[in-house]
Amino acid sequence: MTEKRHEVQHVTIHGHRRAYVKVGSGPALLLLHGLGCDHRTWEPVIDALANRYTVIAPDLLGHGQSAKPRADYSVGGYANGMRDLLTVLNIDKVTVVGHSFGGGVAMQFAYQFPERTERMMLVASGGLGPEVTPGIRAITTPGFHQVMGLLTLPGVRHVGVAGLKAASATGLKATRDLGEVADIYESFKDPHARAAIRHVVKAVVDWKGQIVTMADRAYLTDAMPMAVVWGRDDHVIPVRHASNAAALAPKARVEVIPNAGHFPHKDHPERFAKIVHDWIRTTQPATYSRAKWRTLLRNGQVGPVSPVGVTSISRARATTA
Repeated sequence: MTEKRHEVQHVTIHGHRRAYVKVGSGPALLLLHGLGCDHRTWEPVIDALANRYTVIAPDLLGHGQSAKPRADYSVGGYANGMRDLLTVLNIDKVTVVGHSFGGGVAMQFAYQFPERTERMMLVASGGLGPEVTPGIRAITTPGFHQVMGLLTLPGVRHVGVAGLKAASATGLKATRDLGEVADIYESFKDPHARAAIRHVVKAVVDWKGQIVTMADRAYLTDAMPMAVVWGRDDHVIPVRHASNAAALAPKARVEVIPNAGHFPHKDHPERFAKIVHDWIRTTQPATYSRAKWRTLLRNGQVGPVSPVGVTSISRARATTA
């Protein structure tokens, strides 16, 4: 599956420029990228998905070509921003797919706006357990902005980016995701981008790990089709978090992809697009019912949830690439 660049469009909402790609036709599919990335992380799968769906892939505020103001970078703020973007684009309902931090935004969007969410897919998502790579936790430290300013000086940055890309090209599992890390590192040369990312991370991570969790509201997914996709060799957020999702939302479809890291949609784009299509084809879009939502809220979570090991996911299918 070849990767090409798609036309980036812009719209100003609340005084801030929002960049996005919109291609295809059919039911709407909202693709939310992860921390430090932008819509380009989805480029390998956009065309395959656009054959059947209207694909909207935005640059979240503080990322890519979108504005990087001193603003609200909370997960709830991002969910509001996606609602407003979809409203401007005259799209009422979407299937939302979120990768990494974008998965947290997807969860929040589905929680805040269930009437506008038909399905939710989480890809190597945050919000399913506390563990996260030390590199992300480091962003919350007081000296991050200054240190990264030095590390992104032209000469230093060029060497660092080249080293990361070379390590990624070795094909080793441990270095698989370093090409994407190199792109994130390159983006940190912009001090506004660094400041925005630090605000984002501080809202969801502290020195102990992830703060935001879907555990207390996962029961609400009972009213909405949910899928979870993970790369078995993920070194950013452990693949065992997929089993947490299985325990929290027993009706969710779980796919663990062998020979894939933190970016399974880039490691195996054809397989990923097929998973998305099969899931959408075999599920009915959620229909919002205030009465059902009220009942779920009143009943709440039934019993405690204990995380289980990934090997115990009986319904997860380890797909092959």
